[in-house]
Amino acid sequence: MAVFHMLLSWAAQALIFLLFLALIAFLGYCLYIKHIHMKYDHIPGPPRDSFLFGHSPTFLRIMKNEGLLHDKFLEWAERYGPVYKIYALHYVLLCVTCPEATKEILMSPKYPKDKFLYKRLFNLFGQRFLGNGLVTAQDHELWYKQRRIMDPAFSSLYLRGLMGTFNERAEKLMIKLSGIADDKTDANMLHLVNCVTLDVIAKVAFGVDLDLLTTSSPFPKAIETCLKGMVYYVRDKFFEFNPKNRPFINEVKEACRLLRTTGAKWINERKTAMRNGDDVPKDILTQIIKSAGKEESMTQEDEEFMLDNFVTFFIAGQETTANQLAFCIMELARHPDILEKALKEVDEVIGMKQDISYDDLGQLNYLSQVLKETLRVYPTAPGTSRDVVEDIVIDGINIPAGVTCLFSSYVTGRLDKFFKDPLTFDPDRFHHDAPKPYYCYYPFALGPRSCLGQNFAQMEAKVVMAKLLQRFEFTLLPGQTFDILDTGTLRPKSGVVCSIRHRSHKK
Repeated sequence: MAVFHMLLSWAAQALIFLLFLALIAFLGYCLYIKHIHMKYDHIPGPPRDSFLFGHSPTFLRIMKNEGLLHDKFLEWAERYGPVYKIYALHYVLLCVTCPEATKEILMSPKYPKDKFLYKRLFNLFGQRFLGNGLVTAQDHELWYKQRRIMDPAFSSLYLRGLMGTFNERAEKLMIKLSGIADDKTDANMLHLVNCVTLDVIAKVAFGVDLDLLTTSSPFPKAIETCLKGMVYYVRDKFFEFNPKNRPFINEVKEACRLLRTTGAKWINERKTAMRNGDDVPKDILTQIIKSAGKEESMTQEDEEFMLDNFVTFFIAGQETTANQLAFCIMELARHPDILEKALKEVDEVIGMKQDISYDDLGQLNYLSQVLKETLRVYPTAPGTSRDVVEDIVIDGINIPAGVTCLFSSYVTGRLDKFFKDPLTFDPDRFHHDAPKPYYCYYPFALGPRSCLGQNFAQMEAKVVMAKLLQRFEFTLLPGQTFDILDTGTLRPKSGVVCSIRHRSHKK
């Protein structure tokens, strides 16, 4: 019994000692947070929700209510000016709308991608996601090597050669819409354009026919699940520790595995064809294989590296373009005068032709303006971030090194000081005679890390929109909202549900 009491006494002392150490560690962490706050207290910003968690409770409330975090960033930008600070634990984020600072930081390779965010995108809940692909690579040399290898798959000459596929896949959408018009059923345009853009990227980038408009596939759901998981993983540090979230987390991990196992299968099939001396296209899949080096000396990490870029292009190549198309259809349906001008141009340039040529795209100037204005109001990839590794001055405010700067094209696109009446949808803002926005419009980011596929995406969007305008009239069904759903990318919350009719051409 005496031994038992002695052991109990030792256990109690050990527990008290551990609690004391935990208290010391916690106080030390609080002092560290205080030290960080003091470094940046001179910068304007909204009041913190709490000393420890900073502004995180505000973000979590918005997410819980399915609100749009970027609207809060916009509200704060209007109140606190071109640079303001927000806190989360010991992390400091500066939201920057100053064009000069935007130019300085985004146009230079010396400001690396935000290590916190892009490390979180490496995996989702422990399952590898984007890894060290072209979007997430933080080391400039690693990124530059990949970009140099990928460039041929996005050259002007190669993109011209994709017009046949763009036309063919868009034509399948027209056939689907024709059936919907004949049956007088409703069309969820977001779902339909998602099918088309996923079909296009699968075909032109990886040489695979999915034909999603007529067959079912797990890929659209997997992409949506990964993106939703990404939002929680990045914005809520404690999400994965809540047992109630475990089923959803397992869904996210399974979706990641599906994309990567599919990528491994397609890559191995292409590598076999290359080893056999078969003719293979100079598409993204071929470039991904080349980027990993010689196949005979492949390591496990090289294999994962290829899959990183597969997942990156598979998601980035379709999600944002589909959302842009859906928003564009929504806005044209809401603005008959703008729709009329777009129809007139399409009739003049395309007429009754079934196949749209590369030269035709160059003449669709007003449609280009409509698509650009869509991305101003609804930048589907709404922002990017960079780490500031040396002291700088932004708008006259001294910024100590060690902070992350967030650049939101959503915020700058909706600020009155950059765009008059910013909530008015006006494609003439992008007329060739109109003044060009100065570093406040960047839906594809800016500088060396800007989106490699932006010309690809806009060509595809133009072909789909031109064919849609050429063939059909579309009317928004009443009762749906025009709210934005934030799934990492921005998409129309209601799906843009339309009634579709065949267009009668006046002779």
